[in-house]
Amino acid sequence: MDGILETLRSIGADFVQNTGLAIVRTVAFFVLGLIVIKIVQTIVRGASLRSRRLDNAAATFVISIVTVVLYIALVIVLVTSLGFSTAGIIAAFSAVALAVALALKDSLGSLANGVIIIFTKPFKKGDYVKIGQYDGLVQDIRLFNTKILTYSNEEIIIPNSEILSSEMVNYSSMPLRRIVVDVPVPYGCNAAEIKEILLDCARSLPYTVNSPAPAAILLEYGDSALKFSVRIWTTFENYWDALYGLNEIVYTTLLERGICIPVNRMDVRVLPTAENAAPASAGMAAGSRADVVPAGSKQADRPEEDPR
Repeated sequence: MDGILETLRSIGADFVQNTGLAIVRTVAFFVLGLIVIKIVQTIVRGASLRSRRLDNAAATFVISIVTVVLYIALVIVLVTSLGFSTAGIIAAFSAVALAVALALKDSLGSLANGVIIIFTKPFKKGDYVKIGQYDGLVQDIRLFNTKILTYSNEEIIIPNSEILSSEMVNYSSMPLRRIVVDVPVPYGCNAAEIKEILLDCARSLPYTVNSPAPAAILLEYGDSALKFSVRIWTTFENYWDALYGLNEIVYTTLLERGICIPVNRMDVRVLPTAENAAPASAGMAAGSRADVVPAGSKQADRPEEDPR
């Protein structure tokens, strides 16, 4: 009986000195680790949100990365405190990470592109951008995708991998934008007078900025009209109002000055067929059927019958 008690006492003493101490030490490390993680998170969050170089998306990403690294370090410390070898755990974790990476290579590609977008900042929240065939206001920049809102109130989610691999235009990156409106006028008009009219229209528009100054030029000689171009600069916020306003004021002013904007016209000549060539005129007067010369025929290709 004394031997059994001595054995139990020895086992209890060994448990307290070795396993029990390891458990108590591990619990203490766990509690202390959680406190340290909370303190570091608070410090990193405050520094990231106060930084002028990081926006909200970048600050959130930095906080997430720091949190994940701290928790991984805590797990390694706890496993080591219990007396287990970390080499096998790290090897198993590496194998699992490799399998996950191969299975989610597209998602990880979007994640990597999201990190690039967050830190290179080709656009930010609230910018008006065009990505591929979509254009709208940037609503949210996430790690895997970006959300934009079109002017038709349509919400579009674009994977970050597609954003960096496609053509992108950021209309909000510069404070001023140029507006170009081409205006056709009839041949025979005074070029200097037309340019002065266009400049007056540009200057009278309330959205036009003075520097750079508006300009009007004779752009080219068209087939049926002279093509002038009026160019103004305006702020990004007033772009659409300035564009539509310039189109309207140019048309109204030219109409008031008696200058009609020429349009292309097509002349169609109706010819009789060979069978009823004689009564063709009478038939046309009476509303009978007549054939139209098809495009590409010898008659239609003659210069005097050019549809222009």
